[in-house]
Amino acid sequence: MPIFHRAVYSFDGLLVFALLFICTCAYLKKVPRVNGWLLSEKRGVWGVFYKASVIGNRLHLAVALSCVTMAFYVLFLK
Repeated sequence: MPIFHRAVYSFDGLLVFALLFICTCAYLKKVPRVNGWLLSEKRGVWGVFYKASVIGNRLHLAVALSCVTMAFYVLFLK
């Protein structure tokens, strides 16, 4: 089985993707043009970006600790 196939369907791969998505959206909320273009819609499919940015801004300590924990897991335990 190829390594990529295992990474796509693993739980830790999904967690890494979710954490990176939340961190990216929270960072993009600080960019004025992107904030007005991508994060202005609060409903529907595009609302996922807005909701991820809100999670990243409000729970920044928990997201940061989760990123550090996941980095330690991926680098040393996996």
